[in-house]
Amino acid sequence: VQLQASGGGLVQAGGSLRLSCAASPNIFSINVMGWYRRAPGKQRELVATITVSGSTNYADSVKGRFTISRDNAKNTMYLEMNSLKPEDTAVYYCNAKQTSRGVLYNYWGQGTQVTVSS
Repeated sequence: VQLQASGGGLVQAGGSLRLSCAASPNIFSINVMGWYRRAPGKQRELVATITVSGSTNYADSVKGRFTISRDNAKNTMYLEMNSLKPEDTAVYYCNAKQTSRGVLYNYWGQGTQVTVSS
């Protein structure tokens, strides 16, 4: 599985961005997809995850502001980010977890920078 993240950029506080993560060859076999982020000087942290059945999970810091979704037909996962805050500034990475024959495979995209100015 290869993941390509896009959609990052510079936005003012209160603004919105939508991140995309395109998976190849497809996302049908991916059990869980998610977004993680790493802010300067901090460890990588979970932002949100979504399962193949559509169940979602969010970090407390983004609940009510971010929405994760996946479009199986387009092999793409999204992260809609609203009411952005300066503390959301980070490199955002998409992740895919796939289980095959009892083995868990963990895949990462290249990351996309999100910068929120105050």
